[in-house]
Amino acid sequence: MTRIGVLAGNPRPASRTWHAALALRDAVRQVLRHEVSDAGPLVDAADLAQEVFTPGGAKVQSALDELARADVLVIATPTYKATYTGLLKAVLDRAPADWLRGKVVVPLQIAASDRHALAVEVHLRPLLVELGGRVAGRGVFLNESALAGTHDELTEVFVRRLDADALNALVPTPEVVL
Repeated sequence: MTRIGVLAGNPRPASRTWHAALALRDAVRQVLRHEVSDAGPLVDAADLAQEVFTPGGAKVQSALDELARADVLVIATPTYKATYTGLLKAVLDRAPADWLRGKVVVPLQIAASDRHALAVEVHLRPLLVELGGRVAGRGVFLNESALAGTHDELTEVFVRRLDADALNALVPTPEVVL
């Protein structure tokens, strides 16, 4: 059974980025053509902020270990200075080399202006690929004006934007044990 995890890199706890990431997770769940687990690791980086620069911080390492058990990861960030947040980068800097090897990653970047629409491809995607992640299709950009809708409305927006064929081609079908 496929597990979908979420890492949101907004420094504000329970942010709009967090809620958008959960809607994107639900959209991924809808477009996958095989069974998806209801349980998946959910990490709000804001909860790790106090410890992210503490050497050997157990909370950050535990979060990374849990996220590593997911098959698909939604990694979301607001746009700060035309790129991802420093908090997201600091958390991912704690991940070992090839931490995302074998994982399908769905990057999400949110910005106040469409002028930043390429940031998800130019900045976030290369970071995730460097860690070994496989990105299905294009990363997802969202203008923050779309965040005014309900969870279900936002999920539907993401369902329309996801490249379902590319995603399904990368996500391995779980083996059936007889």
